[in-house]
Amino acid sequence: MKVLQCIIADDEPIARQILENYIDSMPHLEIVAACKNAFEVLEVLKERSVDILFLDINMPKLSGLSLLKTMQQKPNVIITTAYPEYALEGFELAVTDYLLKPFSLERFLQAVNKINIQEAASIQTTVSIEKEEEPNFIFVKSDKKIIKLFFDDINYIEAYGNYIKIYTDSMLLTQQTLSDFLAKLPDFFTRIHKSFVINFDKLKIIDGNQIILQNDAKLPIGKSYRKSILDKI
Repeated sequence: MKVLQCIIADDEPIARQILENYIDSMPHLEIVAACKNAFEVLEVLKERSVDILFLDINMPKLSGLSLLKTMQQKPNVIITTAYPEYALEGFELAVTDYLLKPFSLERFLQAVNKINIQEAASIQTTVSIEKEEEPNFIFVKSDKKIIKLFFDDINYIEAYGNYIKIYTDSMLLTQQTLSDFLAKLPDFFTRIHKSFVINFDKLKIIDGNQIILQNDAKLPIGKSYRKSILDKI
């Protein structure tokens, strides 16, 4: 199987690190360069060809979209950005995919799997997300850090306004909604209340309208969630 050569272009160190971690976890991907701006990308492309360019839009001096407009020949481009309003223009420039930050490893894989390279025809079966190969972790931004959390270590999650509290042996606070975070989790995470999601594997006791977890945390069951919880049991 062909190893796909990749360039990362992003002026944010944390964003580059996340992409480097994702790429390093894929045996068929290899990082050629991690660039801080568009001019560094052009310098790399003068020396060699690559298969994939992971490209941020908002970069100093020359934006990602402006870079694309200057390139007569370009590799497969996957845009990585926090700005959804440029999606249409990106696809008009024939990009492979448009990833909105923060994006999960699963969403990253979906983008890579869209690449139509003849030598990489076996990518789909190699990196398709089969149950036994699903990632068992998620990256969470908390207190200006990117933290790798294993799903098995999460006991429950609590809504906290525009934030959520993730309870493991400790507690992490991160800015996103409970619904958005639940969508990134495996099926064994279950909503039991408008404000709580639990790791169902951690459930120990259901006592009336209360759930007790293995760490003895006691959480309420919302009326509208009770039937789905009992059905799951």
